[in-house]
Amino acid sequence: MAGSTYGTIFKITTWGESHGNGIGVVVDGCPAGLPLNRFDIQEFLDRRKPGQHRYSTQRKEGDKVEILSGVFQEYTTGTPISMMVRNTDQRSGDYGKIAEYYRPGHADYTYDEK
Repeated sequence: MAGSTYGTIFKITTWGESHGNGIGVVVDGCPAGLPLNRFDIQEFLDRRKPGQHRYSTQRKEGDKVEILSGVFQEYTTGTPISMMVRNTDQRSGDYGKIAEYYRPGHADYTYDEK
């Protein structure tokens, strides 16, 4: 298995899948005292939101990030930062026909190469 953790001093671990309950990331190694709130992250999520063009999924996902840990009163605490985006419109059956095909918007090829 290739793994989902990148980095040594500053580590990023991704988890979850699009057909599950949610996806997320744990960022470890971020110093305390940096300003961070969900809107800082949300700006980037909104750029890749589903349904914006004909090549993306037409499911209506809110893609709203939740910061679960590592931030207090909009400042990093120095502990691992965990963030999650809940899947609200997942339909596992949608993946049946495309399970064996590479999809340009996904990490299928890079995961296999890794």
